[in-house]
Parts: sequence; structure tokens; C-alpha cells
Amino acid sequence: YRRDGSENSSELAPLEVAGVITRPTSNGVKSSPAPVPIEIGRGPGECGVKIRNSKKMRETFRKIKKDFQAALSMDPAATSKLEVILTYAGFHALLLYRFAHWLWKNRIPFIPRALSQFARFITGIEIHPGATIGSGMFIDHGMGVVIGETAEVGDNVTLFQGVTLGGTGKQRGKRHPTLGSHVVVGAGVKVLGPIKIGDFVKIGANSVVLQDVPDHSTVVGIPGRIV
Repeated sequence: YRRDGSENSSELAPLEVAGVITRPTSNGVKSSPAPVPIEIGRGPGECGVKIRNSKKMRETFRKIKKDFQAALSMDPAATSKLEVILTYAGFHALLLYRFAHWLWKNRIPFIPRALSQFARFITGIEIHPGATIGSGMFIDHGMGVVIGETAEVGDNVTLFQGVTLGGTGKQRGKRHPTLGSHVVVGAGVKVLGPIKIGDFVKIGANSVVLQDVPDHSTVVGIPGRIV
């Protein structure tokens, strides 16, 4: 109904709640099932509120739990859960990255980059919110770690201090490396460019890797070579 009391069915927008669409009609309310998120007030002049599917947020919390478990199990110096929560810079950086990445994927401006810079300020670890990182990552010590925007990292990867997953120029698009799962990257390693590092690869400290590395390889040296 309009404000003056007259009826205009063309202005009656559907109200979607918990997967059920309720459609106002002149005879009442008609409901029909639909697997859709909540959307309220989509008509002209109304405040639009959209509650997105919570699946991505549940996935974010699952990855945070895996990151925590990785820090607790991978570091022999970890004596308690509380110690990891309060004192592990790598876990703190990943925690802030997870939320920044969720915001980034939902096209929220400014805040993801602000969270990234805040994490860098308090931990010395810079992870671009656009990077894609699997679950169970462990960043040991962490100071000086840099992970670029288009970097992709698999599950159960370990990075030591001073690691850079960076680009080699000013080109746009995919310009950072892709790491497989169960990769160990030693202190001071530079992995540069849109190259691919396979699963179960180990990269020795201070190596500079500029080419693809196959699965189950060990890389050392400048430039990195398989041994």
C-alpha cells in the first residue's frame, strides 16, 4: 500500500527470509521456498540490507582453527595454547589476514588494507588481503615475511622469517608465486614471479627461486637449483 492508502502491486517487493520468499498480495501473504539469502527492502527509497551466506565466514573460522593447531604442533617451543594465542606473531598476522581477506572478497573498501597495515605494524609480517592462503599455515618467527596480492599458498605450509612471495615487475594480473601444499620455505628465501612451487617442496634458507619447482623437490642457492 502507498502512504495515501491506495494499493499498487507493482511496488510490492518480495521479502526473502531464511530461504522462504514472502510475496505480499492483495489477498494476503504468499510464501514459496527458495534457497536464497535474506534480502530486505529492495524497493525505491528503502534501506537495503543483505545478509550474505555465512558459509565463507564458517570457512574462515575453520582456517583460523587450523592455523592455531599448526602453530601448536609445529613449534616445539610452544608450551601451551595460551602462549600461542598471546605471543605468536605469526598466528596474530594470519588471524588479521583471515578477516581482511573475507572483507576483501566481499568488496569492502579500505578496511582490508588498513587491517593488513595494522598487522604489519604489530607483527612485522605483511600479507596482502588479496592473497589466497590455505589452512594450517605456520609462520615461524615471522619478522620480515611479505606475501603479495596474487600469491596463492596451499595447505600446511611453513614459512620462516624473511620470506618474500613477491613479484618481479609492475605488470598487473597474476604476478606472484603459487605454492602447493606441505611446502617448507626457509629463512630469507625469495620466491619471485608467477611461478609454481609443487607439493612437498623444501626450499633452503636464503635461496632465490625464479623458476617452477616440481613436487617433492629440494631447492637451494642463488638462483635456486634442485638438488
